[in-house]
Amino acid sequence: MKPNDHKLTDKRYTIPFVLITSLFFLWGFARAILDVLNKHFQNVLDISITQSAWIQVTTYLGYFLMAIPAGIFINRNGYRRGVVFGLLLFGIGALLFIPRAQIGEFYVYLAALFVIGCGLVFLETAANPYVTELGPSETSTSRLNLSQSFNGLGSLFATLVVGQFLFNGSETGGNVVVPYTILGALVLAIAVVFARVDLPEIQHQQTVEDQAQGNNYSKLWRHKLFVFGLFALLAYEVAEISINSYFINFVTGQGWMTDNLASIVLTAALAFFMVGRFLGSWIMRRILPQKMLLYCAVGCVCSVGLVLMDIGKISMIALIANYLFEAIMFPTIFALSLSHLGNLTKSASSLLMMTPIGGCGFLLMGYVADTTNMVIPFFIPWVGYMVVLLFAWYVCRKTLSITTEQQPN
Repeated sequence: MKPNDHKLTDKRYTIPFVLITSLFFLWGFARAILDVLNKHFQNVLDISITQSAWIQVTTYLGYFLMAIPAGIFINRNGYRRGVVFGLLLFGIGALLFIPRAQIGEFYVYLAALFVIGCGLVFLETAANPYVTELGPSETSTSRLNLSQSFNGLGSLFATLVVGQFLFNGSETGGNVVVPYTILGALVLAIAVVFARVDLPEIQHQQTVEDQAQGNNYSKLWRHKLFVFGLFALLAYEVAEISINSYFINFVTGQGWMTDNLASIVLTAALAFFMVGRFLGSWIMRRILPQKMLLYCAVGCVCSVGLVLMDIGKISMIALIANYLFEAIMFPTIFALSLSHLGNLTKSASSLLMMTPIGGCGFLLMGYVADTTNMVIPFFIPWVGYMVVLLFAWYVCRKTLSITTEQQPN
């Protein structure tokens, strides 16, 4: 059966699919604000790129430390309670900006961002695998790409609205407490809604592996595709988060534009990112996801290579084009890595959600930029995309091998 012969989701899962997809917008918004905060705090608090990188490090440290506890919690209590608990942490963390703003120290804001990171990892650990299971397995990658498209929409909205608010032309810019207060109140209201809705739990049949000795996490290391996917996703996160966080610093440091214009151009780049995910979801119902991943990985390696060559407008165009190529990578690697894991899916998801710690790659990019020039740091994401390329090649080879074995002699 061809990929486009399968439905995207079953009718009985339509409402849960729509509700869960709405969450992707929220954390896309929350993560994209960080890219604007970097330059804002550099301007207002007079800190270096390396120092401002702790915004990403602190937030994604929350992901790293809470990913496995989130997986254990969701395994025991189900997807819905995992979502509600994540929303509560997210909302509380955002509202913590109110008292912390009275102190005004940069490192005090980081504590609030850490709480937000802890909340986001609960949301993502629950939502990403849940979407892959709300319909036929053959369209799980396409389905997750569609949901992740709204993550891109949230990112676009955050950089446009919050960017224009913070870079308003005044000496100190907008008050960062305002967007976080609105966000916190909205997230807590959504938590109340999810506490009252019914999200069906997806049951899997017990397998021989489930009955074997050992915990779920030790069993996962026997699955080569998952292990390679875990490292590929980490490499992607290093590349994607680092470029997003470095974008405004890079284009302003090159003298190409002002902070305000840079936030608008970043919004345009994230629009390409969102379009890429919508297109990817549609295309992957017609060709194999692993092939699509391979083509896009080649595009990213070439695009960032052109940025490293530092050839003016061509480098700028290549940097924006990279957003289109990388768009499908996270959901595609995530879905491929979870293939055929059955009752190990929730535990596997929690390990995969440790990978945003790759956002710490921006700390290294910032240090390199502060000590050398603005172009050399792009070597770090280039290596990340090369790892994704190798993973895509491996999965394509594996798929070809299985197809060949299944063909009659």
